[in-house]
Amino acid sequence: MSNKVPHSRDYIFTPVIRICHWLRALSIVLLVISGFYISWPFLVQYGGPDNLMQGWVRFGHLVAGFLLVAITIIRAYLYFFSKSDIERRSFRDVISPKKWIENLLAYGYMGNMHKSGVYGPLQYMTYFALTLVIVVMCVTGLILHAHVYHEGLGGAFMPIAEALIPMFGTLAFVRELHHFLTWVFVIFMVIHVYMAVFSGIRFKHNSVDSIVSGYDYHPMKHK
Repeated sequence: MSNKVPHSRDYIFTPVIRICHWLRALSIVLLVISGFYISWPFLVQYGGPDNLMQGWVRFGHLVAGFLLVAITIIRAYLYFFSKSDIERRSFRDVISPKKWIENLLAYGYMGNMHKSGVYGPLQYMTYFALTLVIVVMCVTGLILHAHVYHEGLGGAFMPIAEALIPMFGTLAFVRELHHFLTWVFVIFMVIHVYMAVFSGIRFKHNSVDSIVSGYDYHPMKHK
């Protein structure tokens, strides 16, 4: 007798969402690496002959930063206005205490997890918190950009930057906060990769591949 359980192949992530995911991942990795180098330019001796290294790293940091800003705006738009409501449906579980208990027990190998959308409540709130961190990183990054580059986009953003600085206290604190939140990215990336693999193994579905192919697999209910 076969113990195989039939699965359905469900389309969950559109091409735009998948492209945004990988571009955002790439931009965050580039921002972390280049950001640490900008704070400590260890490859070139201070005052040495090849000071253009810092300039190229800063250029890469700016490109990755503006890419992250654009993706954040696009993803916010897709969340609220996309034809697919699979992400929006996940919010139902966030406001359900029963779903929270079910979610936490399932991670502890006590029962299964049934989601209204694509994310469980803990996963949803984690991504929401990350989104807030990204927004703060983009805002603080733009403030720092405006105070280094006084023409072009930097100059255009300067009036807004000057108005936002009092909310953070000082420009020095803006820089410190920007650097501190970089570590949030580092910690999140490690946990995110681990949990993606763990989730696929624990719940036996297409956790990692779904953000590549767009398809996930779920056990079919017997009628």
